[in-house]
Amino acid sequence: MRPEQHRQADGAAKPAQLKVGFVLARSFTLSAFALFIDTLRLASDEQDRSGRVLADWQVIGSTRHLINSSCGVQVAPTSDFVDPSNFNYIVVVGGLLTVENPVDQQTITFLRQADAKKVPLIGVCTGSFILAAAGLMKRHESCVSWLHYKEFRERFPDLGVRSDRLFNLDRQRGSCAGGSSAADMAALLVRKYISRDAERNALEVLQIEKARTTADIQPRRPLYDDYDDARVKAAMITMEQFVDGSISIQKLAAMVGLSRRQLERIFLDKTGMSPAKAYNRVRMERAKSILVQSKAPLIEIALDVGFENASQFTRTFKRTFGQTPSQHRAAASRVH
Repeated sequence: MRPEQHRQADGAAKPAQLKVGFVLARSFTLSAFALFIDTLRLASDEQDRSGRVLADWQVIGSTRHLINSSCGVQVAPTSDFVDPSNFNYIVVVGGLLTVENPVDQQTITFLRQADAKKVPLIGVCTGSFILAAAGLMKRHESCVSWLHYKEFRERFPDLGVRSDRLFNLDRQRGSCAGGSSAADMAALLVRKYISRDAERNALEVLQIEKARTTADIQPRRPLYDDYDDARVKAAMITMEQFVDGSISIQKLAAMVGLSRRQLERIFLDKTGMSPAKAYNRVRMERAKSILVQSKAPLIEIALDVGFENASQFTRTFKRTFGQTPSQHRAAASRVH
C-alpha cells in the first residue's frame, strides 16, 4: 500500500483526503513551512506515527536542486511539476523580500496553470508577494505581516491587503502572515477536509492550545512604527523592553541621548502625548495581548506590566480602553 493511502473495511485503497503541494521560494521562511507541513503530518495519522494516511504532500519544483531557506537550512523538492489538479491546494512559502527573483519562470507558469484549473493558491509569509507579482491576486485580498504591509502597498498599489489578521481565506486564495499562523491556516484545512479530531490531534502534539481563526488579530504592530523620529522610536523600543515599568523617564531620556525636558518636547511634537503616557500605553497594550492569548490571572498580568495590585491595574486598563480587563477577555472569548 502506498504511504498516502489507507484501506477501508472492504480492503479497497482510499486516497488521502487532503493533498497539498508546496512551492518554496529562494530564502523561504523555514518556520512557516515546517509548522504548516507538520500540522498536516500530525493530522494525517494517529499517535504521531507520521503516516500519510489522511493527508499527503509534496514539495514541488522545476528542478530537484536544494532550496536554501533564509536560515541556511536546505530542502530538496520531492516532485517535479505535475498536473496541479492533483492537489487540493498549492501553498507558496515566501521568505526574504530582498531576493530579486524568489521563484523562476517555470514556477510562475505552473502557478498560473493551477489558477486556470481552479486549484486554490495560498501564500504563506511573503508568498502572497509572489502570487501578486504573477498577477494572481487580482480581485483577492492578501493578508501580510504588519512588517511587510507598507512594502506590499508600495509594490502593488492596486491590490487589496490587510495586516490586522493572522490569515485570510478569500475565495480561491489564501494568505497568512507567517510564523505560527501557518499552523492555524493548516489546521483550518485539516478541519475542512479531514475532521475536527484530526485537527485537535495535530495541535495537541504541537503544544498549541487551540487553532486561531480568520477573526484573530495579529500581535499588535509596535506603536513606534508610526513615528519617523529615530529618538522616539528608540525610546519606545526601550519602553517595550522594560514593560514592567521599571525604567524612569529620566533614565529613558539619558539612554537616547536627551534630557528629560528634550524628550518630553520631542514626544509631544511627534506623538501628541508625553513619554509617561506613551509608556503607559505600551504597558497596557502588552497587558491586552496577554489577556487574549493566555488564561493568566489578573494579578499575574498586573505584576508583569508593573502594577502592585489587580485593582490599580484594572482602573488604569479601563481608563485606557474603556472596559475592564475581565470585560475585554470575555469579549475576545465570545469572538472565538
